[in-house]
Amino acid sequence: MQKLRIQPLDLLRGIVMVIMALDHTRDFFHSGAQSFNPEDLTRTDPLLFFTRWITHFCAPVFVFLAGAGAYLSSRRGRTLASLSRFLWTRGLWLLFVEFFVLSLALNFTWPPRLVPLQVIWALGWSMIALSALLYVPWRPLLAGSLAVIVLHNTLDGIPAEAFGSLAWLWHILHAPFATFPLPAGVTAMAIYPLIPWTAVMSAGYCFGRIYDLEPERRRRMLWLLGASLTFAFVALRFINVYGDPSPWSAQTSPSFTLLSFLRATKYPPSLLYLLMTLGPAILTLAALDRTEVSDANPFLAFGRVPLFYYLLHFYLLHALMAVFAWFQYGRVDFVFQLPKAVNPAAVGYPPDYGYSLGVTYLIWMGAVALLYLPCRWFVDVKRRHRSAWLSYL
Repeated sequence: MQKLRIQPLDLLRGIVMVIMALDHTRDFFHSGAQSFNPEDLTRTDPLLFFTRWITHFCAPVFVFLAGAGAYLSSRRGRTLASLSRFLWTRGLWLLFVEFFVLSLALNFTWPPRLVPLQVIWALGWSMIALSALLYVPWRPLLAGSLAVIVLHNTLDGIPAEAFGSLAWLWHILHAPFATFPLPAGVTAMAIYPLIPWTAVMSAGYCFGRIYDLEPERRRRMLWLLGASLTFAFVALRFINVYGDPSPWSAQTSPSFTLLSFLRATKYPPSLLYLLMTLGPAILTLAALDRTEVSDANPFLAFGRVPLFYYLLHFYLLHALMAVFAWFQYGRVDFVFQLPKAVNPAAVGYPPDYGYSLGVTYLIWMGAVALLYLPCRWFVDVKRRHRSAWLSYL
């Protein structure tokens, strides 16, 4: 089969899509996920910890590459005006998807009981913000983006209550896990606060300029930038003074001390969390820069239709959960709600619900395999029909 020089952003995006599915498979199926956080050092083990930890790369890479992809789109003949229009309209579309399409996949009931506002929510608002920010010259935009990423942890000590009647806005911007009543008895939970995700996307937009450089210089820049960010994470984390609200500490064994060192805060994403994930991600882009793969490569297929894959994998995992529940318990009533890993208040779960980590991994691999043909089909659809509305998927 013919080998193709590919855009490394698509391949990296596809890799993290597969990793992301592992985290969500764990949410739906793993027995421990129903009762405790896999990063709880008093209850976890190294394999379970790293099963969760490796998936921390997904959200930062999605948001960062979305910004870089927006810049590259402007280099393919799009004017700033048309790019801005695409970003704010796609941002609104993603908010619609979060509330109506994804919430159905997560709850399997309508109206949903709880709508978790997660990465699609953050992507949507970040695109809306970028639709205006792309008119800012790139140097001030980069400086402002980095300032938000570096300094936002200084805001950690400000409680939402300090804003009085505007406390809800601070929860949306920086303090996660607040719930908000919506019509029809629906509750929304802001899991992904918008600071600093919008800055991550605008920083990615500025990062896209690296792909204007000639190949050798581009690769040197990628290696240098990725290594610098990774080193900055290690150095700042070792100092243990700033960059994350949860400092690391010595544990009962060297291996658990390492886990404590790596347990950076995701909600909201701390400076150290972003250094820990984006540094290695950029190093991966450097390694992939000369990669040639076949057009049938599954990572490439997933990376070319990320939203389609994202929505489809939630519907598939939830449907598989129902099938497993029927064969094990002879009932599926408890399936029609968010999994307990996302909503600990979920009711009706059998006391022994869940499977071992090994079984969870097998379900994950099977689900990813099932997703390949639909995604490959949709790649071909988008290639044959270059209509504007398909670009929103």
